[in-house]
Amino acid sequence: MKKIILVFTFLLILVGCSLSNSPTSKVEDLLTKYQTLDKDIIEGINNAVSEETLTSSQVERFRKIIEKQYKNLSYEVKDERYDGDSATITVEIEVLDYKKSINEVSSAYLQRDDYTVEEYNNAKLDSLEKVNDKVLYTIDFEVNKDANGNWHLASLSNETIKKILGMY
Repeated sequence: MKKIILVFTFLLILVGCSLSNSPTSKVEDLLTKYQTLDKDIIEGINNAVSEETLTSSQVERFRKIIEKQYKNLSYEVKDERYDGDSATITVEIEVLDYKKSINEVSSAYLQRDDYTVEEYNNAKLDSLEKVNDKVLYTIDFEVNKDANGNWHLASLSNETIKKILGMY
């Protein structure tokens, strides 16, 4: 999971530039890239899942689970606060509640010692594939203006990335 967070932090840097130049548009551009599975997002997903200890069939299942999450992400900008060359854009996102599913599987396997890593991963993937419950998160995105007047998203925190993944 930490590898996924690192990859998506890197992705943020890659997708930070766009034609729109307002703090809100920068946030909306990023979230739209997730929803539409922009090529940079797909590349990040591919890099992240390839670094996990999964079988080839599990990798494909995990990729589809992440893609499902991003396609189903919805958001609403709730507030914009400006302070000179910095802004905070508050967004409410709704995502699939993957954290609840992972916790349930982890709890079921916690006291066991009679399973393989492959079995455990299959149980997690089975559970994640069935998730339909959603959860709301509020995220404050920090956006800063550079010397040329261009707005740029600050790096996403681990907490924010986990919220987007439905794993917070």
